[in-house]
Amino acid sequence: MAEKVFAGVTVNVTEDGYLTDPNQWTKEIAVEIAKEEGIELTDKHFEVINFIREKTLNGESLTIRTIGKSGIVDTKGFYQLFPGAPLKKATKIAGVAKPSSCV
Repeated sequence: MAEKVFAGVTVNVTEDGYLTDPNQWTKEIAVEIAKEEGIELTDKHFEVINFIREKTLNGESLTIRTIGKSGIVDTKGFYQLFPGAPLKKATKIAGVAKPSSCV
């Protein structure tokens, strides 16, 4: 397990860079992780991130389809917000575990 410093806070991360403790997450940390992923966060990003945190911290598993049906953003919009690997990037920025559906 590695440590990384985001927004002046040392956090534990997996080898893929996901926080090991979602309770260490802050919006400031999210902004720095997003910068590493080449994403500048907007209010819409945070709506999706908050949805992801709420669902995963309640023990629900997420898919791209789940997020597309959230009412926050459709699937195409999700890909636009988090280009390339939207679920991987969004969960990483949200400070939750990497979904099992992501390789």
